[in-house]
Amino acid sequence: MVKHIVAFKLSGTADERRKVAASFKEALLALPEKIDVLRSMEVGINENPSEEWDVVLTAVVDTMADVAVYAAHPDHVAAAGLLAGHKEARACVDYEF
Repeated sequence: MVKHIVAFKLSGTADERRKVAASFKEALLALPEKIDVLRSMEVGINENPSEEWDVVLTAVVDTMADVAVYAAHPDHVAAAGLLAGHKEARACVDYEF
């Protein structure tokens, strides 16, 4: 199994970032029903105002090859598109467990 963990720092006002993060979270949580290789999805929106990162997701798939399948899937691409114009930074770690 592989955990795919991604954190996003968004741009804009606090209100704009919260709205974008909420839409993104909703879209991501719908993905396990649409993408066969995706075993689970967890999404958190940062509630700590002293931290700079806004959203984190943890996806679980069976293999590293499945990370690429997930990333290229049209529904994932559409969800990622919700961050267009708002993504300031992205950090990712993929590891087998």
